[in-house]
Amino acid sequence: MLAAGIFSHPLDAYIRALKYHSRLSLARPLASLLADRLAAEAMPDIIVPMPLSVDRQRTRGFNQALELARQLPPPYPARIGTALRRVRDTPSQAGLGRDDRKNNVKGAFSAGPEVRGRRIALLDDVMTSGATLDAAARSLKEAGAVEVRAWVVARALRHD
Repeated sequence: MLAAGIFSHPLDAYIRALKYHSRLSLARPLASLLADRLAAEAMPDIIVPMPLSVDRQRTRGFNQALELARQLPPPYPARIGTALRRVRDTPSQAGLGRDDRKNNVKGAFSAGPEVRGRRIALLDDVMTSGATLDAAARSLKEAGAVEVRAWVVARALRHD
């Protein structure tokens, strides 16, 4: 797992503004923070932004993980793929404990056959407990991905 920073002030405020207040102009500087950390990483075959449920995408009007991926410098955007989809709507993870988060996202994702034999970078804005990333990565591995790495802008230090 690669994180550009810690989910604390001011980074947490920027991510919340992007995600909950549609401040799409923040996607570029947040992606730039992530890109600075990617220099030493091997280039994946596919970059998969964490998918939102259809309802959440409709309500929000965008997927913050996709917006971040699009703002990475070349050649990263050319590797963006839609190999993962959310097949089950889940309540927000905010406010849930570790076990509840894990149960909440169990079976929520399905990966397509294009991941077979591929190295995947799963991109998201924040990793709190890791439950969502873990569930998504499991789906990608079950579909045949040979490697799944998580790239996040920020990571919470501890989540109970």
